[in-house]
Amino acid sequence: MNITTLPTTQWKLNESNGMIEDALVRDLGLHPIISQILTSRQIMTSHEAFRYLYPSLNDLHNPFLIIDMHKGVQRLVNAIHGREKTLIYGDYDVDGVTSVTLLYKFLQNIHHPVSYYIPDRVSEGYGLHNTAIEKMIADNVSLIVTVDCGISDYEQIAYARTHGIDTIILDHHEVPENLPGAVAIINPNRGECKFPFKGLAAVGIVFNFLIALRSKLRADGFWSEKKYPNLKEYLDLVALGTIGDISPLIDENRIFAKIGLDLMTEGKRAGLKALKEISGIESQIVDSGKASFCLIPRINAAGRIASATEAVRLLLTEDIEEAREIARNLEAYNRKRQSLEKAILSEILGEIGEKSDFKNMNSFVLASPRWHPGVIGIVASRLVDIYCRPSILISLKDGIGKGSGRSIPEFNIYQGLKKCDSLLLSYGGHRYAAGISIKEEDVEDFANLFEEVIRNEVNVTDLTIHTYIDAQCNLNDINHDLISQINRLAPFGSKNPEPVLCVRNISVTSQAVVGNNHLWLRVTGDGVSYRSIWFSKGHFINQLSHHPTLDIAFTPQINNWNGMFDIQLKMKDIALPANVSIR
Repeated sequence: MNITTLPTTQWKLNESNGMIEDALVRDLGLHPIISQILTSRQIMTSHEAFRYLYPSLNDLHNPFLIIDMHKGVQRLVNAIHGREKTLIYGDYDVDGVTSVTLLYKFLQNIHHPVSYYIPDRVSEGYGLHNTAIEKMIADNVSLIVTVDCGISDYEQIAYARTHGIDTIILDHHEVPENLPGAVAIINPNRGECKFPFKGLAAVGIVFNFLIALRSKLRADGFWSEKKYPNLKEYLDLVALGTIGDISPLIDENRIFAKIGLDLMTEGKRAGLKALKEISGIESQIVDSGKASFCLIPRINAAGRIASATEAVRLLLTEDIEEAREIARNLEAYNRKRQSLEKAILSEILGEIGEKSDFKNMNSFVLASPRWHPGVIGIVASRLVDIYCRPSILISLKDGIGKGSGRSIPEFNIYQGLKKCDSLLLSYGGHRYAAGISIKEEDVEDFANLFEEVIRNEVNVTDLTIHTYIDAQCNLNDINHDLISQINRLAPFGSKNPEPVLCVRNISVTSQAVVGNNHLWLRVTGDGVSYRSIWFSKGHFINQLSHHPTLDIAFTPQINNWNGMFDIQLKMKDIALPANVSIR
């Protein structure tokens, strides 16, 4: 869908704080624009800025501050010493897959009898199921560790307990009012939890659990004659799950992502080496963008189209040829996923375009028996990106709908679903993403109630796509030194996006449409000239040719083309000076 007005978004300029910015420049030798970017992200002291710029494992919090950590660790230690059969039960997305892989590999390496289970997305759905528990009973499992699930599985955990199976929950989803009867529920989002950072993905909780477990085992003398495991070697898995779950890349997550991406670049893990090869990035530095667009979709594709256990096998194997074979399978699944996603999105955009009443909606709740349940979550994300509206898509089969929802920052979709629970068979999730199960006959009533909840809680201005500008500057402020310092702010992602700068009153000296409708411009101002690219916005070329000056919002970067390194501006938005109001 082409937006035909400029600017395409509402611009918001973060307020500057001169005294704090001057202190950061003085204490840390930063470029003034970098100090303004830091303060726009609420980094207000030199100590905070130093920890941000130089992420270190030494800055991780004490894992025993997470509620129930002592209980959970002690229960697993007892299982290790007693050689109890333990099963890791996970989710089928990249956060669940990496969580399963991480915990399984650690326990396998200390020769503990451990297995894992990930339910089928289509036939079983999310979370614990009694049929799976019955298999565990038959296999004499005495301990379940749930990762990236379990917090809402009250009845299933009670069923396991009646058969002598204990459960440890490692989950990061929103906490329901009634907690399951598990031995330990390790979730920083519990209200009474004193752990200072609440934004961990499930794999981050698992990593903290392993730090605590390793500490307890070491104190017990477990490694007196054995090699002490180096948990840093697992941080590529932690980074994948954290970035893939769109967790905020601040605090501990920033440390995990920074170190983990470096490990991915090294490529020592056979599965990730094979995945990099098939993605065409084997010789490139892996940043959060390449992880998000090259590696993570292929891992997720296994659970969406086939079985997530293939992705676990990929990350566990040490045989490069086996890894390459699995990677080829994941590549095929990902291509099928892309095709399904494209067809569903095209159908929905057509439906929205045809119905005038959609223009007044504050949310989208749509259902169809034609939609594959494995890809509707991605399409819901695309709708949020396009329309800035909370969106829930529902795949219908045999009178039951399985739905995936995504939301905007201003609306907690999990809390919204709580107000609609009378119409839902089940639901779970967190602030930005959730899943539901619903009777087909209740979909329309649910859509109306969900819309009403959003109308009561969200301002109309929150349903506008914004471009958040970190700093306003001159074009001649952009140079290699500034970009080098900007790169120190990486990895970029949720809560730590790529910095966006604004320059006003520049002129365009040449322009062209290149590639797949990309707008190429040469912009000039303040005595300098730079090339820029605005992806998928070639349809604006005629509008720009009639205006002598423009305002631009962009991220500066180094473009490598044929061995030449040159400054390029990656456009976020362009405004005709009379049309833009920066608040």
